[in-house]
Amino acid sequence: MTSIMWFESYWVGMKPEVGGKASSLGEMTGAGLPVPPGFALTTQAYRTSRDAADLDATLSRLLYGLDVNDTSMVSERCAAIRDAIATMPMDADVEQALRHAYAELSRRSGVADVPVAVRSSATSEDSPDASFAGEHDTYLWVRGADAVVDAVRRCWASLFTDRATCYRVEMGYEHRSVEMSVVVQKMVRPVSAGVAFTLNPADGDRSVIAIDAAWGFGEGVVSGEITPDNFLVDKVLFEITKRKVSRKEVEFRLSDHDTVEKVALDDERGAAPCMTDAQLKAVARLARTAEKHYGCPQDIEWAVDADLPEGENVVLLQSRPETVWSKKAPASAAAGVGVDTMASIVLTLMSPLYTKKSS
Repeated sequence: MTSIMWFESYWVGMKPEVGGKASSLGEMTGAGLPVPPGFALTTQAYRTSRDAADLDATLSRLLYGLDVNDTSMVSERCAAIRDAIATMPMDADVEQALRHAYAELSRRSGVADVPVAVRSSATSEDSPDASFAGEHDTYLWVRGADAVVDAVRRCWASLFTDRATCYRVEMGYEHRSVEMSVVVQKMVRPVSAGVAFTLNPADGDRSVIAIDAAWGFGEGVVSGEITPDNFLVDKVLFEITKRKVSRKEVEFRLSDHDTVEKVALDDERGAAPCMTDAQLKAVARLARTAEKHYGCPQDIEWAVDADLPEGENVVLLQSRPETVWSKKAPASAAAGVGVDTMASIVLTLMSPLYTKKSS
């Protein structure tokens, strides 16, 4: 097993080495779905760097006698562990492989020092009882090899958030057994972005695909600051059966300095639909393909990438099983019980205002 796994080289046997997020991106890429390019630094890279830095000695010292009921002690010691990991030297071979892979991603993207998302993909999050899933760090709009190396170390450090550390102590898990893969993926510069469900989240109807969309990045949709446009697309004929174009007051867009700014929209743009019919049908077809591939209803994050040509510019950022209606009995679905359509959505590549902080 090498330190680097490109998405296109993923196979199912690699999941223990790359974690859930990287596995999902690799599987979608292998299924022929359009995914922004990238790679994962495997858990072997973390193990090698941890051992080279003799991190176990630091962990033993700081975790000895840890009282999970003493919040001050937990906060102080976990902060010290995170600082030790974030500042430890990366193994020389691992760092060389990481820098080479980032240079290759920049070459493939046609952009010098391409902006990337650096995202934790902890293997512990895949455990059915991992209540701390999603607690690890993500760093967005990272540019340059030095910054990527630093962000990877900070992702490793987020293995020891207060909550995750206490959870392992309470469950009797060995801290050494917890490992971290890290995803490095080209950022998307979206014209519009949103989510899609391969069923109607209002009533569980599986004959349609529901799409929520807004101008620019998806931050405003996920945070609830923007009321998105809503569409229903027939899953067989791919006809748009329902449209609801909302008045969108603001747009989150990229500035000239790799920062994201909130911009007020004029009346014309704010009232206009943020998706063409062709783009809506492209999202729906990709969502349907993902559902067929995974064999169950999907909850999908997508974007229309401004850097790609029309007709090839709809990309998928994540696909995960839909978790609300899929758990309901058919009778419950028929009853039309209302649900929060955003409940299972997390902030990822299309939400660049958000950088997860360690506890």
